[in-house]
Amino acid sequence: MGLVPLTMLVLSFAAYPFYKRFCSATGFAGTTQRASAAPKTRGGRVFVVRFDANVAPGLPWRFEPETPQISVRAGDTTTVFFRATNLSDHATEGVARFNVQPDQAGSWFDKLQCFCFNAERLGPHETAEWAVVFFLDPKLKQDDTMDTVDAITLSYTFFAPPNATKAEPTKTGAADAPATPGKS
Repeated sequence: MGLVPLTMLVLSFAAYPFYKRFCSATGFAGTTQRASAAPKTRGGRVFVVRFDANVAPGLPWRFEPETPQISVRAGDTTTVFFRATNLSDHATEGVARFNVQPDQAGSWFDKLQCFCFNAERLGPHETAEWAVVFFLDPKLKQDDTMDTVDAITLSYTFFAPPNATKAEPTKTGAADAPATPGKS
């Protein structure tokens, strides 16, 4: 009888990594895919891809897409930029979480490059632009659930990491850390 509670405890800790892997592999719940190379073929369908940018309470940032939406042909590699500004007088760090709507589009939305894979740090009042490079897998034409989909929304929300420590305000207004590529 003592093994039952122990087994339940172990399974509860194993559930999150299993769920995360499941979502990444299947696109469940709008989870996008990571790709290492662009497709060699183009699809016939064109989709409107909308971009949504949000900041969770507690992170003093302004965050917005360069453009609210674009038209994308399946199979074409596309680059879009997002801009973030730290509105505070001290360096802060944020981590982006993302999803795609409708959910069934997640398994066909492939990212080659994304700022969402890393924690991002901005100095006091610093602004940065980050790229997202993606494509819609041309094989999506084989998925009947995508037949009625004409628009896809890629949504990001930046959160302060739970273990982030706030840096002290600087007297010069310069960033606490050296500038990294892509930051202005």
